[in-house]
Amino acid sequence: MKRDSLFYTFFSRSPTSIFDLISDPPPHAEGYRFDSVSVKEAKFEMDGVFLPSVNTSGPVYFCEVQMQKVGNLYERLFAESFLYFYQNRARFEDWQVVVIYPSRSTEQDNVYPFRAILSSPQMHVVYLDELGAVQDLPLWIGLMVLTVVKGEKAVADARSLLKRAEQEKSADESRVIIELIATVISYKFEQLSKKEIYKMLDISVKETRLYREIRQEERQEGQVQLILRQLGKLFGQLPEDVTAEIGKLTESDVEKLGEAVLDFSNLADVQSWLAERDGETTSGNRT
Repeated sequence: MKRDSLFYTFFSRSPTSIFDLISDPPPHAEGYRFDSVSVKEAKFEMDGVFLPSVNTSGPVYFCEVQMQKVGNLYERLFAESFLYFYQNRARFEDWQVVVIYPSRSTEQDNVYPFRAILSSPQMHVVYLDELGAVQDLPLWIGLMVLTVVKGEKAVADARSLLKRAEQEKSADESRVIIELIATVISYKFEQLSKKEIYKMLDISVKETRLYREIRQEERQEGQVQLILRQLGKLFGQLPEDVTAEIGKLTESDVEKLGEAVLDFSNLADVQSWLAERDGETTSGNRT
């Protein structure tokens, strides 16, 4: 299930990567967008659908990522795909199906009823462990393959992808890929903390979202301590409940409190301000 959500992220970030897995991409591949759709009558929830641009006609691509063996995957997949195609026939000129497995052993055993479809050029079955070395694949495909690589080889492959991300992608996209690589490896080494994962992969902590979150928390904590010192100088030692209430403020409210400090005449003004903020938060939550 963890890897399923990763693939959703992969395709959301790089929709065209699906076409690196098949031999006959559509002529307007760059215009496709990735989505998750519902087929209402049967209440199917489809993993992913790649839709052509509204300005172009083309096939719809149904994508299924199946990391665990399921005995009736094809029954469900073809039922929901064909029903969705039927419901939206006017929008698409054709359909294609892409199924991604970690290996052949994950594919369902009884495929005889679907032998014609599975041998059709409209059907693309991908086994990640047969795509080749991570280093030789397009970056996003290499990231997908990384999800099935095991042990120390996964660490080495991850480092290779990190280096390529820095060389081949923009700074913003590189940061996204760094986070995803770290997440993939953290699923493989669940006993390690995120910081330990970064150290193992030689990731500069300053490039990670965790670092930015920590720095933001440190800045907010510093602001809180400064405000507490200011209030202490103005009104003496603060009651514990006031100190605790200030410590629970959001970053935005801490900034507002910092601006309001000089307007307070006594401790009652501070308590009144906090009560007012608490009332606004409670009202907002009810809304």
